[in-house]
Amino acid sequence: MPERATTGSAGYDFFAPVEIKLAAGESVKIPTGIRAEISEGWVLMCFPRSGLGFKYRLQLDNTVGIIDADYFEAENEGHIMIKVTNDSKENKILVVEDGKGFAQGIFVPFGITVDDESTVHRTGGFGSTN
Repeated sequence: MPERATTGSAGYDFFAPVEIKLAAGESVKIPTGIRAEISEGWVLMCFPRSGLGFKYRLQLDNTVGIIDADYFEAENEGHIMIKVTNDSKENKILVVEDGKGFAQGIFVPFGITVDDESTVHRTGGFGSTN
């Protein structure tokens, strides 16, 4: 399960389910095995762990992973997938050992405009809402 490293940590660390080894320029989609039930008015934002970002330019392929509250009950909803790329400019090989943190998720409240008229209900994930 994701967990915060310290009492002052904003992010819940996601841990590698297997060893991840990426040469510079390589990408991989990592199944986390995690589902998150999120309260209305909140979103889970996923980022690479900062140390891996600094050392390897590890990046999420969609820049920031956004997990909406209604994803939890979507028809084809599954566990959270995180796709990362080793964007090292020094040809460094990234190795994340099985069970080590590679990404972090932060729960953030959000607001909507007063004239918001959205009535569409989610039926899937990954680009399903257009």
